[in-house]
Amino acid sequence: MDRLEEFRRYRERMNARMLSTGNLGIKRFFALDSRVYEKGALDVRTKELLGLVASTVLRCNDCITYHVIRCVQEGVSDVEFFEALNVALIVSGSITIPHIRRAVDILDQCREKQRKGEPVDI
Repeated sequence: MDRLEEFRRYRERMNARMLSTGNLGIKRFFALDSRVYEKGALDVRTKELLGLVASTVLRCNDCITYHVIRCVQEGVSDVEFFEALNVALIVSGSITIPHIRRAVDILDQCREKQRKGEPVDI
């Protein structure tokens, strides 16, 4: 199983586990998190790029992986992707470089799947 598939399965399993507790606060947060990335004054692509930058600045690898996949699904170009990561690098400095490496690795894996005609799922 590749890393993208492993990430998807783990995220799906653990989200289901967390939501199965019936905790109202967790359910509300998950709903809010889903809704914030819907089209509004900003389009979905822009919001996903913002999520990628914020996740990189905060150095959250799971969030970076999620937003890279979503950016690919939303048709973000490599040029747009690297410009967004440059913003994260300027904001947070060199401490984000290992996380940017991870983002680029995930992007490369997504692009390889696309070249093979395979879906890039989250």
